[in-house]
Amino acid sequence: MTASPTFSRMGGGVRRVVEAWLGAGRELADEVLDVSGEVLRVSGDVLRAVASWGGVRGVAVETAWLAAHTVLYPWGVLEERLKPDGHFRAYRTDGLPPRQRGLVVSAMDAAGTPIVLVHGIGDNRSAFAVLSGALRRRGFGVVHAVNYSVLTALTGDVRRSAALLGEHVERICEQTGSDRVHVVGHSLGGLIARYYVQRLNGDARVRTLVTLGAPHAGTLTAYLLSTTLTRQLRPGSELLSELAEASGPCRTRFVVVWSEMDQVIVPQRNARLTHPSLLVEEHRIRDSGHLSLPVDSRTLRAVVTAITRSDDEQNHPIVPARTGSRSSTMTQRHHSHSDYRH
Repeated sequence: MTASPTFSRMGGGVRRVVEAWLGAGRELADEVLDVSGEVLRVSGDVLRAVASWGGVRGVAVETAWLAAHTVLYPWGVLEERLKPDGHFRAYRTDGLPPRQRGLVVSAMDAAGTPIVLVHGIGDNRSAFAVLSGALRRRGFGVVHAVNYSVLTALTGDVRRSAALLGEHVERICEQTGSDRVHVVGHSLGGLIARYYVQRLNGDARVRTLVTLGAPHAGTLTAYLLSTTLTRQLRPGSELLSELAEASGPCRTRFVVVWSEMDQVIVPQRNARLTHPSLLVEEHRIRDSGHLSLPVDSRTLRAVVTAITRSDDEQNHPIVPARTGSRSSTMTQRHHSHSDYRH
């Protein structure tokens, strides 16, 4: 007995569906294996870093800061009020401690330029409790931390958050009378600030962008949760591909701080920023956890050095994009500036 043509066609359709399903299953399995292998390799790197004396200290600092941050978190939910008077007082030296007076005298423009701090996912301005205080004690007149809601952090969009950051920067410039600002972004905050600078003409306002443990090339931990935002943070996402495209002329200087012991950015090297059109000053820290990067003394040193550097000390970090071959028209301009150890 022979099968009818209709049955044969149905059988062929089912067979194709099954084959497609099996093929998709194999691709998914291969992807899972690849990710698992990368996670295991990175875990080995982290364990080797932790096994050192600096690593033990780093774990202790991360644990202590997590406890302190938990206490500070409710305070950080409150919006920080901008104090523009500090902008103008920064130009006066009477009544200032010696360290602040020295900054104002030697780098008046740096002392008067507002510094905007942008926190990471699920966090708030309490992440910068130590860093903001340290910057103010060194004489910087306006240090302002931006808050965005936990809901926005979990289900939001990097592009929309970058636009909101732009609006916030405009208000700061209007209230302080400053034309430019410096931005320090931790984790997701660094990526949001980078999108603002590269894609929303933020380079007209941002003089220096310092990123601390930002997922410039994505992170495998973004696969732990499936939301609009976390999908944007996965390696190879549409958003990250957009940022990787060649950029036009830009006036912002980029400073990247990353740690080999970062337990959130996986693999840790994805916190580096390599781009054919960007000049990046890089600071590698071997033994700091992700959460404690904003409280690390080496981070503070990198931030202060970056924002007190005058504009004429280096070329603009983004060269104009041109047509033609990369080797002849677009030179990789990446500076590995520091390798911090205790």
